[in-house]
Amino acid sequence: MDLSSPGITRGDLHGKLGVRAGATGWLNFQDVFVPVENRIGEEGEGFKITMTAFDHGRYTVASGATGIIRSCLEASVNYAKTRQTFGAPIAERQLIQAKIARMSQDYEIARLLYLQCGWLKNIGKRPTRETSYAKKFATEASFNAANEAIQIHGAYGYSDEYDVERYLRNARGAMIYEGSSEIQTMIQAGYALGQRVDKPLRCELPAYDAASWQD
Repeated sequence: MDLSSPGITRGDLHGKLGVRAGATGWLNFQDVFVPVENRIGEEGEGFKITMTAFDHGRYTVASGATGIIRSCLEASVNYAKTRQTFGAPIAERQLIQAKIARMSQDYEIARLLYLQCGWLKNIGKRPTRETSYAKKFATEASFNAANEAIQIHGAYGYSDEYDVERYLRNARGAMIYEGSSEIQTMIQAGYALGQRVDKPLRCELPAYDAASWQD
């Protein structure tokens, strides 16, 4: 089975608020026959496999959002040092400094969270809870950083002359896809309350073997 199989139709999505450089589309399945040899996992495991895949998707979203925070921080620092009001760079204004300090702090936190996920994946340990933390924190922090970066840039930030408006558009979508912030809140509460316990997977990902990549 592939995208040309009978019963499968697809199309492109246009008019997105952000992430316009990424191709996004839709798939429709109508009475599609899937041969047994093309099945992933055992019969009835589809949902479990899909949920496990989120551990990887949320990890990449968290790392991407962390990159947005860094971009916002760098853009804001550069602009604040060069833009002057009343004879002094706005970098000397305490309210501007507070915004930049928050970006710097959030960048370090988000970076540590997603690196923790990567470490757990490398040692072969399931990172479901950790990817939830990283995804929710990094995406919400990236949106806040982009919003503050626009504020620091003033009217310029609201135009497409500077990149910060694009950072805001790109950050917003990440709070929705791969599990919304609300879903992450429910997951995290489940762990904290002892209502959620990860069951062993039939096929755990193996630990990273550096030697095998050197052969």
